[in-house]
Amino acid sequence: MKPQTINFEKKMKDHQIVGVSMATIEGACISKTDCFGFLEVGTNRRVEHDSIFHACSISKFFTSMLVMTLSEQGILDIDRNINEYLSSWKVPGNSLGIITLRHLLSHHSGIVDPEGSFSEILSMSDTPSMVDILEGKTPYCEIPIEVKYKPGSEFSYSDAGFCVIQLVIEDIMGESFEGVMEKYLFLPLQLKNSTFQLPASKDQFSCGHTKDGGLVTGEYPIYPYPAASGLWTTPTDVALLITEWMKAIKGESNLLSSVSAKEMIAPQFEKEWMGLGVFRDTHEKGLEVSSLGWGVGFQGMMVAYPYEEAGLVIMTNTDTGIHQLKGLIGEVYRAYY
Repeated sequence: MKPQTINFEKKMKDHQIVGVSMATIEGACISKTDCFGFLEVGTNRRVEHDSIFHACSISKFFTSMLVMTLSEQGILDIDRNINEYLSSWKVPGNSLGIITLRHLLSHHSGIVDPEGSFSEILSMSDTPSMVDILEGKTPYCEIPIEVKYKPGSEFSYSDAGFCVIQLVIEDIMGESFEGVMEKYLFLPLQLKNSTFQLPASKDQFSCGHTKDGGLVTGEYPIYPYPAASGLWTTPTDVALLITEWMKAIKGESNLLSSVSAKEMIAPQFEKEWMGLGVFRDTHEKGLEVSSLGWGVGFQGMMVAYPYEEAGLVIMTNTDTGIHQLKGLIGEVYRAYY
């Protein structure tokens, strides 16, 4: 099945997807954008090219790019003990070894997310501090974060680890994570539709939907962990960041050097499938790099072939309850690649 032969209306109906937005990359440039369906079920608010979706854990790719950008400028060292950066909180009593940003970015820090932690925000007036979250003083994480095993020895996917990255950035920069992201990534790359905040007018924003096509509670899920899963954006903005990274690999970026860009996709801790903030795989096109987003009311995927300068970003406003690759996103991915 070729991309041009996909009957999106039928596929969306089959999978009960309310809205889809996509961006295709060829030659390290955005070659095409596609939009289907609606931002909110039961309305005439159609998905447009600038419609904003919740990125969920694709936020981690942006955070990794920010860390590498700050590293490029000598502000951070990804192999330095993070407790030397942290001032508002320290990794408690860790006798198993130091933790670095490299450990955190590759989910090898030894920090394990407590069961049932890191849910969406419980009240729009609830703005917990990152320190309180890490100390286990909020409903979002009721157990203090600690190191469970030797850093570098095992993989454990960790939202808490990216919360620690956020705090490192805020402590060392003396401003909010959102402000640092705006200054170092959003503004230089003109990512005009990327944000961590819902504005007063939400017309451009997609609501989240359940697997049966209904609106999720609250309509717009918010996560109080920007670095881990708080980003709202468009496939176009995600693709712009990917293309900048592809240019960096060739030494053609003002943001990152080729060395830093390639470090993101180098195998970490002898795991061929793990990079820095992204996952690695082999494909007939060569190295495949990906990030998946899955949260309340939304699912998405970014996939890139850095040395082929190709890629795809697809975002949907429906949580189907099944893995992305088993649903519409997987069908589109396989049709393209």
